[in-house]
Order: sequence, then structure tokens, then C-alpha cells
Amino acid sequence: MHALTASGVLLGTMALLALIDTNPVACLLWLGAAMMVDGFDGTLARKYEVKTVLPHFDGSTLDMVIDYLTWAFIPALFIYFFVPLPPYLALPAVFVILLSSMFCFCNVDMKSQDNYFVGFPAAWNIAAAYFYLLDLSPWVTAASIVVLALLTVTKMKFLHPFRVRRFMPLNIAVTLLWCVCVTALLLSTSAHATWALWGWGLTTAYFAGMCLWRSAQEWFA
Repeated sequence: MHALTASGVLLGTMALLALIDTNPVACLLWLGAAMMVDGFDGTLARKYEVKTVLPHFDGSTLDMVIDYLTWAFIPALFIYFFVPLPPYLALPAVFVILLSSMFCFCNVDMKSQDNYFVGFPAAWNIAAAYFYLLDLSPWVTAASIVVLALLTVTKMKFLHPFRVRRFMPLNIAVTLLWCVCVTALLLSTSAHATWALWGWGLTTAYFAGMCLWRSAQEWFA
């Protein structure tokens, strides 16, 4: 299982090489592959009790190192090179992403007792896909980056589809559908993938609804 986790650094390297080759679609696809590995490796490690087999090897640390690379560092560079931002704000935006992500990964309370992320979980690979596909105004993108960075230090809950037990089968199914729709949109024009556009919108609404629903449970408690 540690080898599966470690493969994330290989996928991250391919994403970085695609970025250097100015191939944004390939970069996002490689980051997506790394995200899927990250989604399943922990579940498999817990199922097969890898910790008892290699007690002196910390899989959590390995996972954190690779996650910072594939969820924050490379996506930040992707946004810098491929996502339009206001003049003179591209580099500050990268700094905001990288610094806020450090807080996320060092936060010992980053997960709630029911395994929701507490605060925005530095999912900049997902944010990068939205920014790239939606082609927003540079100022809207910059504002979105600031808002997401600020959400990192809040108590707002974000769904972890592979760890939250409530509705887990549905959460995983919606996640896989989201991945299929994003892949289709990256590989074709929206005119040729209307179904993917609808699917992307509905799955996005599902995730947003789950986050607001779980957060509201504490807001109105």
C-alpha cells in the first residue's frame, strides 16, 4: 500500500512535466490520477492494517508530502501559468495558495470526528480545474483564491468522500461521476459534452450542499 501511495509522486512528476511542456489538459489529468490514488490508498492501508506490517514507516507522513505536491504546489504553478489573473497578482496568488496550504497540512485538527475536513482542505487541484474550465474573469478568480484561502482557517466542513461514513456509497459514486465529467470536459468542447456539463454542475451542487448541510448542523446547534 505504501508503494501505491508513493506512486503519487510519479504522477505528480508527470503533471509537472506536462506543465513545463505547456500542456494544461495533460497536467490536470495527471493531477486527477494522483487524486484518485490518494482517495483509495488510505482506505486500503487501513483495511489491510499496513501499520502493523511496517510499524517503523509512517505512511501518513508520506501521504502528506505527496499531497502537498499534488494538491497544492503543482496546482499553484498551474494557476500561475494557465489561469488568467489580474496584472501583478499572479505571483501573490501563488504565495497565498502555498502559505494557506501549509496551515492546512500542519493543522492537527484538520478533520472532524466524523471525518469531514475542517476548513478548506487545500484542494487546489480541484480549484484549478474549475478555474481552467470556467474561464472566469481574472478578478473573480483572484477573489476566489482569497476566499478559499480564508476558508482554510474556518470551521466550515468539507466532505471527504472516502472517509465520511454517512452516505459513503453515494459520496463515492458522485465523486467518480464528477471525475468522469471533468475528464470529458477537458478532452472535448462543452458543445460536444453537454451531458458532462450537466453532470459536473449537479455533482458540484451535491458537494456544496453536503458541505453547507454539515456546517449548518454546528451553526444552528
